[in-house]
Amino acid sequence: MEQLVQRFYEKYAQTNTKSIRGYADTIDWSNRLIGIKGSRGVGKTTLLLQYIKKNFKPDNKVLYVSLDHFWFAENKLYNLADNFYKRGGELLVLDEVHRYPDWVVEIKNIYDDFSGLKIVFTGSSLLQIEKARCDLSRRAVIYQMPGLSFREFINFQTNYNFPAITLDEIVKNHIEIAVSVIDKIKPLELLPNYLNYGYYPFYLENTASFHQKLNEAILTVMEIDIPQFEAIQTSNIILLKRLLQVIATSVPFKPNMQAVSQRTGISLNTMKNYLQYLNNAKIITLLYASSKGLNRLGKPEKIYLQNPNLIYNLGENVQNTGNLRETFFMMNLNEKNKVESSETADFLIDEKYTFEIGGKNKGQKQIKDTPDSFVVKDDIVVGNDNIIPLWLFGFLY
Repeated sequence: MEQLVQRFYEKYAQTNTKSIRGYADTIDWSNRLIGIKGSRGVGKTTLLLQYIKKNFKPDNKVLYVSLDHFWFAENKLYNLADNFYKRGGELLVLDEVHRYPDWVVEIKNIYDDFSGLKIVFTGSSLLQIEKARCDLSRRAVIYQMPGLSFREFINFQTNYNFPAITLDEIVKNHIEIAVSVIDKIKPLELLPNYLNYGYYPFYLENTASFHQKLNEAILTVMEIDIPQFEAIQTSNIILLKRLLQVIATSVPFKPNMQAVSQRTGISLNTMKNYLQYLNNAKIITLLYASSKGLNRLGKPEKIYLQNPNLIYNLGENVQNTGNLRETFFMMNLNEKNKVESSETADFLIDEKYTFEIGGKNKGQKQIKDTPDSFVVKDDIVVGNDNIIPLWLFGFLY
């Protein structure tokens, strides 16, 4: 245990608290058992260490450990918690829980046996709490952590502290909000860099090596994370990679499932599963038609890469501005709103608002007879009436 404590103190000393995401304020840290899920690279570990450094001294009351540490090859998590609690421990932070066998059972037992101990754990976006052998849902409060929003990226780059806004606020007051922002910054100058590398917080370490690191993270998801959680045979990983390559060079597109099956050599049923695996891993996003019930279990209307940084990293069609526009819009709306394809335009949000996405010359022909409809343009700073600048949707979280 002493080597884990020593490693924690080293990480504590190295943790920089100058750039802290506001996402930390959305978590109710008073809960006894908190789970934070998120895709690789979104900053879960940094968030936890920054929270610890801001709120705790490096003493026996708090301990951070990563469960992929070799110490756990011969030692039990439960025994660590028991020892820590007896020494006066109050907060046990467990990173990468999916690297530890039977983590659900042991966390449940720790929670039940040590009533004065708070536990925070992190895991992959693929983590299916409801499928675990013991149900943590009655005990744990689970959060899904996204990558940086455009708003957060701006705050990091400019040292301003712009607040998040809701979709209803944008729809009703987008002109006033946009004017208040452009009085301080020029969003269209910052947007290209965000689209290229701003979603993943590790860009702050070194933008030059950003895409190399992102590519390594993608490969880890494909070669380790998905096979681990979905029991894919090693020989079939190449098929999963082939499917992602087809998607990356085609998005956004309306998938012809038969054609994609023939192109990749993946059977239709298997391909549907693979699409869901990539969607759960936050590599792609599946957009379905506006419908209810079993119809939503059919093929998606469109397939997108999950965020614009992935387009630059994986896609050969980076210059397709329409792709970047739609991906940026969908990524932001998908965090807190219900996103579906629209029969008359690009997107239907919360079964109420219709949005058509385009450049500064985009017209309103497609939505002229649709109530609560808007044109979203990416080459404008301020809109008017039902025309809203695209960048403003980056302030939704």
